[in-house]
Amino acid sequence: QLQLVESGGGLVQPGGSLRLSCAASGFTFDYYALGWFRQAPGKGREAVSCLSRLSSGESNYADSVKGRFTISRDNAKNTVYLQMNSLKPEDTAIYYCAAARLYRNCLTGAMDYWGRGTLVTVSS
Repeated sequence: QLQLVESGGGLVQPGGSLRLSCAASGFTFDYYALGWFRQAPGKGREAVSCLSRLSSGESNYADSVKGRFTISRDNAKNTVYLQMNSLKPEDTAIYYCAAARLYRNCLTGAMDYWGRGTLVTVSS
């Protein structure tokens, strides 16, 4: 059964850090580009970051998170991570991980598989 399961969300104060994880199963993880997306209350879905098949490969970040967030993957563990530092209240959202067969599809949000999301709340 194909699954993407996010974890690591929660409540954090402004300026704090969180690391999100997404464990994948049911498909050949190494063959897929991976991405993190988010949806804030009352807003549309936003692409946060994409990473190509190799952990040392091409990556992309939304301007709003550049320099603060880092995407990485461990193909041996079928897991993708999002390290989030210097969090701001505007980072509050449900964060979703997703997989796409092609990296360019990740950049447009045309993903093949989606997780159910994990809530991140940044508030004092």
